[in-house]
Amino acid sequence: MLEELRITGLGVIDDSTLPLAGGMNVITGETGAGKTMVVTGLGLLFGGRADAGRVRADPGRAVVEGRLRLAGAVATTVHTRVSDAGAEPDDDGSLLLSRTVTAEGRSRAHVGGRSMPVATLGEIGEQVVAVHGQSDQLRLLRPAEQRAALDRFAGPEHEKLLGEMRETYTRWRAVADDLADRRRNARERNQEADLLRLGLDEITRVDPQPGEDDDLKAEAQRLEHAEGLRVAAIAAYQAVAGDGADEAPNATGLLGAAKRSLEGQSSVDAKLGDLALRLDEAATLIGDVTAELSSYVDSLDADPARLQTIYERRAELRALTRKYADDVGGVIAWADRARGRLGELDTSDDLLDELDRERQRLEDEVTALATRVTAARKEAAGRFSEQVSVELAGLAMPHSRVEVAVVPATATSAEGADDVELRLLAHPGAPALPLQKGASGGELSRVMLAIEVVFAGAGGPPTLVFDEVDAGVGGRAAVEIGRCLARLARTHQVLVVTHLPQVAAFADRHLVVAKDTGGAVTTSGVRVVEDTERARELARMLAGLPDSDLGIAHAEELLAVAARERRA
Repeated sequence: MLEELRITGLGVIDDSTLPLAGGMNVITGETGAGKTMVVTGLGLLFGGRADAGRVRADPGRAVVEGRLRLAGAVATTVHTRVSDAGAEPDDDGSLLLSRTVTAEGRSRAHVGGRSMPVATLGEIGEQVVAVHGQSDQLRLLRPAEQRAALDRFAGPEHEKLLGEMRETYTRWRAVADDLADRRRNARERNQEADLLRLGLDEITRVDPQPGEDDDLKAEAQRLEHAEGLRVAAIAAYQAVAGDGADEAPNATGLLGAAKRSLEGQSSVDAKLGDLALRLDEAATLIGDVTAELSSYVDSLDADPARLQTIYERRAELRALTRKYADDVGGVIAWADRARGRLGELDTSDDLLDELDRERQRLEDEVTALATRVTAARKEAAGRFSEQVSVELAGLAMPHSRVEVAVVPATATSAEGADDVELRLLAHPGAPALPLQKGASGGELSRVMLAIEVVFAGAGGPPTLVFDEVDAGVGGRAAVEIGRCLARLARTHQVLVVTHLPQVAAFADRHLVVAKDTGGAVTTSGVRVVEDTERARELARMLAGLPDSDLGIAHAEELLAVAARERRA
């Protein structure tokens, strides 16, 4: 669960810490006090889009920090992801997350004290928290979102089948599009293929080899300057080895004499013995150089015929580099690309027939998978409808039902051959109408909550956030929503931003966002309320009279009823 949330410099919140508990946490406060900033902070902490306009001018940056303490499979998944990214949980097993946004719009993220991409926070958030607000209700009105909700409910085996459907559909469309393009653009493809073949024929005739142009250039330089190279090599050879015609000093003889001179006195001073050894090493090196110089002189050959052959070969290579690339390596790479492109341009009857057979095979496979997906959705639709309707009965909609219609789509897509529509029967005998037509704002809030309760029973993130999903609800329905959220909080950590005292009364922990207008700049803070303070806050929410004895008595009665309901 999320143990603690600290928000600094975000909207009207200057610096506030929210100590959160397991179970149901309720956040209340006057309109405009900053309740929404709490949800905004949660969104930032878990990788949401940063809005620089929310950052307070002083100090010029917003910081949101949160401490997670996880257990079970979620802990394993998150800790593995964090470890792979180079961070580690704290010694007590908790994990510290942080997100910073500057007034200029720059954003940074930290996990376990290590800098991370913001996307890492998003990946953690997918495992840890689900946020539901009024925007989610609007999203649920879209057919694609309703289909996604049913697929999510259907379970992992269905998701696996759907993944196979998407992969096969993608391959089928790729083959079908390739075949259509080859048939439609056969003339242009053949023209391009002819040009590529001409180029490949020319390159094949010349047969350039990797690095050949550099090797030929170096050899040509040696042949062009053979005489000068020979004179320099012979002069160097004579300097180190002598020419054998006289007794002029040479490097080999001088090193030998120096070595013998030092060896004669090495018994007196060992340091001279060390120097003699180094002279011996130098003599060995000089000997190697002498041998190589001799071999080099013997290898030099001013061969006009070979030089002419090199000139002609380099001319052939330059003809290729003028047309196809800057160097021989580029020419070879062009040829490789051209061979691959020729395969793509092939419009032969044999290939077209082969592609057509593959397209038909994949199309049959897509049809078979779509049929299985449809059957799985219809089976899940019955269960989903029944469970959501049961939850609606507990939300003061006892005569309402939600039906899930799985109907043929106009065309098969990667998601299958179905459209999915959630329909509400408001009361017995009423027509089943799509949610966007058959549900009022309050009814839609309760349908959304019922769906979330059903999803929670099937697993999902351990922390659920509800941002005023009770809008448009009051009276008995509000009490039922509070009772439902409290029941959900038995297995999940629930955070609720609400304006309804009937909902707030069911909280295990009640936090109030309060606005301070005493200074030059309006700020808000968050505090935990208990006992008398909590009753006063509920009285304020009930009638706007936190000091009214009658209002406080009503609030205390509401708290007592909620406490009994939680224990039941």
